[in-house]
Amino acid sequence: MHLRHDPLYASRRSPVLADNMVSTSHPLAAQAGLSMLAQGGNAVDAAIATAAALTVVEPTGNGLGSDAFCILWDGAELHGLNASGPAPMGWSPERFAGQDKMPFRGWNSVTVPGAIAAWAALSDRFGTLDFATLLAPAVGYAENGFAVSPVIGKLWEIGGDTLGAQP
Repeated sequence: MHLRHDPLYASRRSPVLADNMVSTSHPLAAQAGLSMLAQGGNAVDAAIATAAALTVVEPTGNGLGSDAFCILWDGAELHGLNASGPAPMGWSPERFAGQDKMPFRGWNSVTVPGAIAAWAALSDRFGTLDFATLLAPAVGYAENGFAVSPVIGKLWEIGGDTLGAQP
């Protein structure tokens, strides 16, 4: 019997089963998370290391200036974290009066980033590894370089075309 296989991708992909798993859009970020698990860390440690690595290897979609959200089950209780970053203290609703939507670019579109605060809060409450360990893979990618994927390369090009004239 022959089974027909018409893959959506150029390579064959198969499910992988393991005691621990990290799934991301970039293999280096997944490796960062897996390395935390291999060092005795838990899922929170892996998530933080993965997020930090993504800020380096996929900066067009993730970054230190990002927001973060988490729904976490600790085995007994459900926890939620909204680190969407507040608006600057001096802003009021009147600042945006008469606008039908938030500006897409410029200072009026910026909030205080929440990602780093989320990482710190999650690590303090649920993590087991120190921040130097959690950030080591991201620091390594930033210092030593990495192969930029074709998709991220194209997004950098688009970003350059879009924002290149900015001061």
